[in-house]
Amino acid sequence: MSFGTGTGKPIGVLVVDDHPVVRGGLCAALSSQADMKVLGEARDGIEAEEKALGLEPDVIMMDINMPRRNGLEAMLSIKQKLHDVKILFLTVSEHDEDLLKAMRFGSDGYLLKKSDIKDVMDGIRRIIAGEAILSPEMTSRLLLEFKKSGEEPSLSPREKEVLALIGDGLTTSEIADRLIISRGSASTYIHRIIEKLHLKNKAEAMAYSLRHTIRQ
Repeated sequence: MSFGTGTGKPIGVLVVDDHPVVRGGLCAALSSQADMKVLGEARDGIEAEEKALGLEPDVIMMDINMPRRNGLEAMLSIKQKLHDVKILFLTVSEHDEDLLKAMRFGSDGYLLKKSDIKDVMDGIRRIIAGEAILSPEMTSRLLLEFKKSGEEPSLSPREKEVLALIGDGLTTSEIADRLIISRGSASTYIHRIIEKLHLKNKAEAMAYSLRHTIRQ
């Protein structure tokens, strides 16, 4: 799998956390990566939106629990104005409610601060490549949500194939290559699957696939 923005430019990252030591450590780690560039820092959700609109980062790495405006509220506002920005939550929160809200509100990843720094760096690259990223501990929490659902909707054989590949962590382009279809067709299948399963985004589709292990 290739990483990067696809333009040859480094991945621009905005780091948002109310703890200066955490921000400093993350910025240092990001700056050590040849394919990443720290565009700025923010201390809370209000400052995050101000910086995001001015800097237009590729990725916002953000905590959830912050003063003035939390990360979930900031994400909702930012995503309305910057439709293409990717948001990766890096938080200590293992609360199911925070995870589910993050996924339903449209986050691209949810990692815990106890994650290895290498996993965090790889997570940034993977969400830029179109993947949905969850800490292993949080994936199991998300799967439990689907156990509460009732009768499962019917998917076509091709939709089941696509869903299985989503569960394998493939990007839209990789799914298209694997099935020998256009990227547009792959995107259409993914959209239909999300609608049929009453999901909010690709992260939930990945979790659904992992639980149901749909295969041909």
